[in-house]
Amino acid sequence: MVAVPPGRVMLSDRRTQSHWPVEVAPFQLSAFPVTQSWYAQVTGERPSSAEGDRLPVEGVSWWDAVSFCNALSRHEGLTPAYHLRPGAGTAGWDTSADGYRLPAEAEWEHACRAGTTGPRYGRLDEVAWYRGNSDERIHPVGGKRPNAWGLYDMLGNAWDWCWDVYDAEVYGAYRVLRGGGWADEHWSCRASVRRRSHPTFRIEDVGFRIARSAPLPRP
Repeated sequence: MVAVPPGRVMLSDRRTQSHWPVEVAPFQLSAFPVTQSWYAQVTGERPSSAEGDRLPVEGVSWWDAVSFCNALSRHEGLTPAYHLRPGAGTAGWDTSADGYRLPAEAEWEHACRAGTTGPRYGRLDEVAWYRGNSDERIHPVGGKRPNAWGLYDMLGNAWDWCWDVYDAEVYGAYRVLRGGGWADEHWSCRASVRRRSHPTFRIEDVGFRIARSAPLPRP
């Protein structure tokens, strides 16, 4: 897990032509996306279409991702972050819990940028697997240069599920995806790009990475 410092990020949405600032508290984020071997160790399952221990797990729904976070938390003796009722379609986030969780959308973009202000934290071919260099397949994690904070594959390879609902009034329960994937054109692999998907959908270029809230200072 990588310690991400606090900061401020300006989120944007091209569909609505809107911008909004978000203050981000310090938190921790996994240096790599969750891999197939890691997912199998925690859940006993290998859902991905491609096979390889160090490949990002893909073909996992948002519900799969938040369930993984709770399972890993219990395995390590931490308090699960989520109260989940998949049958009812409801999920609550206990922000006081010390367990693992998905990053919030603002946390994800702040971590991806790592202090930069451009569309990417480096030259695209150096930091990301995308349509132009992926040979139409997913690649093992860590094969490209990390950003300044030591986070790999923030752009390209596999999209990351985030906690946030995309736009409840228009798209209902759809959740936010960030980062771009191995099959995407270069314009999708940018720090600001937002994509959406239904939380039950399982897609071959969508995975996730995990976060933890920073410990609160003692009084």
